[in-house]
Amino acid sequence: MSIANARRPNSLLAMDPVRNPYAPGAGQRPPELAGRDAELSAFDVVLERIAAGRPERSLVLTGLRGVGKTVLLNQLRSAAISRGWGTGKIEARPDQSLRRPLSAALHMALRELRHPDQESMDAVLGVLKAFALRGSDSGAKVRERWQPGIDVPVAMGRADSGDMEIDLVELLSDAAGLAADVGRGIAVFIDEMQDVQSDDVSAICAACHELTQQGAPLIVVGAGLPHLPAVLSASKSYSERLFRYLRIDRLDRTAADRALIAPAEREDVTFEQAALDALYDAADGYPYFVQAYGKVTWDLAAASPITAADVTMAAPAAEAELAVGFFGSRYDRATPAEREYMRAMAELGGPAGNAVATAEVATSLSRKPASLSPARDSLIKKGLVYSAERGQIAFTVPHFGRYLLRHAD
Repeated sequence: MSIANARRPNSLLAMDPVRNPYAPGAGQRPPELAGRDAELSAFDVVLERIAAGRPERSLVLTGLRGVGKTVLLNQLRSAAISRGWGTGKIEARPDQSLRRPLSAALHMALRELRHPDQESMDAVLGVLKAFALRGSDSGAKVRERWQPGIDVPVAMGRADSGDMEIDLVELLSDAAGLAADVGRGIAVFIDEMQDVQSDDVSAICAACHELTQQGAPLIVVGAGLPHLPAVLSASKSYSERLFRYLRIDRLDRTAADRALIAPAEREDVTFEQAALDALYDAADGYPYFVQAYGKVTWDLAAASPITAADVTMAAPAAEAELAVGFFGSRYDRATPAEREYMRAMAELGGPAGNAVATAEVATSLSRKPASLSPARDSLIKKGLVYSAERGQIAFTVPHFGRYLLRHAD
């Protein structure tokens, strides 16, 4: 018998765990997507403008982990699909060239367009196949080479130079031409965009620049950690004007309450005001935490309305789950030297996880700053910290400093 059922009498089964609406999960859409109306409306304007033949910038979402960037990215993709756009999505990895996953994503987008002229479609698919195969290992045996699954002859002399920047500009221009033919657009969604390799970042910027100048109906929508704008700017100085940047932050009080209340009301469950106060204090407005605390509180509550006492009882269990699944899994990826660096950051930044000076971290550890560069750079590559500004470092995960001060050895 579950803890929740063990403490509720048979007459008070309103809080059935099976009906629990809250959904903490990586990239999992919450039952109520609260607080993102402005971003969704802005994207609708982008789609409308492109459909009307007006130029628009590609879009970049930035924010800490747990603020719902992936959820919002998926929602934007759904909005594009609902308008008949071709879409494809990839998740960047620091150890992988973008050529192969981008080929697969664009192939999906072209199929979704359903261009009526098969000859025109095949011509672009031939270019896409040439682009994809250019990334294959030339030394591999034929049976071991990656095949993109495009059943048309390879086009020659287009998007196959081996220079990612040249090839991507040519490929996306051809794909955008197909979209223009049918009066729609193509949107390529890139999650974890800060992990795109430097040459590929340069190619994306160059392609977006060319497409914007052409007024072509193809955009890139990226999502990444707070230092993503700096990554793009380091590649192409004009990237600051090339993309529209949207900073995704924690939910305000009204949105956080809505994220809890709306799903509960659909199950005929309510919250006392004191319970909402306690949940907001615990989750601090971060969407992932709102779902995590909401789910455990529901399971442990005796009946509706949910009370502050229910939240107090649930908080340790919710924190224990977060310590293992959200914080601990990330901490375990760090080496001993990296953990030492993060603990020093936590001690300096406090439970709030404030950004700290790298020089202060070195002083705290009685080390020279240069000797700590490998640990810091590795933590950045692992997505655990980011350079908030020159000479400053901060955690990418909210409340990570608090976790380290409480739990880490």
